[in-house]
Amino acid sequence: MSIEVHVSDRPLSVAVIGAGPAGIYAADILSKSEIETSIDLYERLPAPFGLVRYGVAPDHPRIKQIIVALYKILQRGDIRLIGNVTVGRDITIDEMRAHYDAIIVATGSDRDAPLDIPGIDLEGSYGAADFVSWYDGHPDYPREWPLEAKEVAVLGVGNVALDVARILAKHPDDLMVTEIPENVEKGLRANPITDVHVFGRRGPAQVKFTPLELRELGKVPDVDVIVYEEDFDFDEGSQEAINSSNQTKQVVNTLTDWVMRDSEPTASRRIHLHMLQAPVEILGTDRVEGVRMERTELTGDGSVKGTGTFIDYPVQAVYRAVGYFSSPVEGLPFDDIHGVIPNIEGRVIQPGGDHIPGVYATGWVKRGPVGLIGSTKSDARETITHLVEDAEAGKLDRLADRTDGEPVTALLDDRGVKYTTWQGWEILEEFEKALGEAQGRERVKVVERATMTAISRGEEHDGKLY
Repeated sequence: MSIEVHVSDRPLSVAVIGAGPAGIYAADILSKSEIETSIDLYERLPAPFGLVRYGVAPDHPRIKQIIVALYKILQRGDIRLIGNVTVGRDITIDEMRAHYDAIIVATGSDRDAPLDIPGIDLEGSYGAADFVSWYDGHPDYPREWPLEAKEVAVLGVGNVALDVARILAKHPDDLMVTEIPENVEKGLRANPITDVHVFGRRGPAQVKFTPLELRELGKVPDVDVIVYEEDFDFDEGSQEAINSSNQTKQVVNTLTDWVMRDSEPTASRRIHLHMLQAPVEILGTDRVEGVRMERTELTGDGSVKGTGTFIDYPVQAVYRAVGYFSSPVEGLPFDDIHGVIPNIEGRVIQPGGDHIPGVYATGWVKRGPVGLIGSTKSDARETITHLVEDAEAGKLDRLADRTDGEPVTALLDDRGVKYTTWQGWEILEEFEKALGEAQGRERVKVVERATMTAISRGEEHDGKLY
């Protein structure tokens, strides 16, 4: 029997790097394709689900129902989860390429996009992604957060900005039905905040809030939402956006209803929504003392220009919520300007433009941090379509002695890497649910990485045997 026949008779061996929605959807679509596959799903954290577990505010359980769909995919058992493994440190890309016919990178966007203005590095200036990781109990972030400011600025008008503003302003008792960890509850109870100012550089028709997120902001107990009439302006581009998008229309209607209210603010905390203002400088010497905004005006097509009029707001902290940015994967090319792995429709390319055989990308590391779950699914479908085409055309470097990922897990064992599995995740999940049940909640997250790993693997940690 020839090598070619032997190779074609065995399943295609594929590694997916990243067990968030992008990676899981890609693995699921590939598993249902016309070619037989053996799929290993790698995740650098001990638990799966990526930003759905660590990037969604804890008081949005409806959004987290996405986990239910992802859970059902992995529960089938035909996709093997290998968690707590950092590709580039615990195993290299070259080693993975030696053991798999193809690699799909789905590492997402894990850090804040840069904002280059004076004062951005002052103490009290934070990236929103870091704050989200703290209140979501991400194991790689400090257990404490400096909540000392009474007045705060949030730069950006997307859902992450709303999440940050809402968590900062919300009273901790109203979060105790959620899965927030004990350290987060303790931090929020000491929070002295009174005012959160959210800033957007364009007008009401250009904000990126979703209608549901915005409406829920107005229902937070003992928190008033304040909108300013002078921030309302619509040009031809704005009207076109309203007419062409029901979502934009709903957002504008909600904001308009709020600005027309006659009632005076009475709550102990306030969220101010400012539009047509762009940040130009964070003020202060040793730490944040204020933020300087420039008034903008619409130019006719929905974009804006500066007016030369400046407003200073006294704040003691600034949160940058202007978007996410991906991190490089060691051993693969990376576009430092756009924050993506260079690719053509999911096929990863070298700086010269040639496709790297057998290497693909999907999700935010492929296209940038835009789009929701629907975009993630269609994105994965495009990448998998090309992978299958390449496999059928004989363009993958398929070696006869490749079988599945067992040699890789053996390599990890030899290196002492304490990787976790799907069975381990189910054990950890039951542990978290038991913690929650004791407090009358659905779940309480385990935060520390070593503890998560020990629970998942049934090992000893800090004198306890899990």
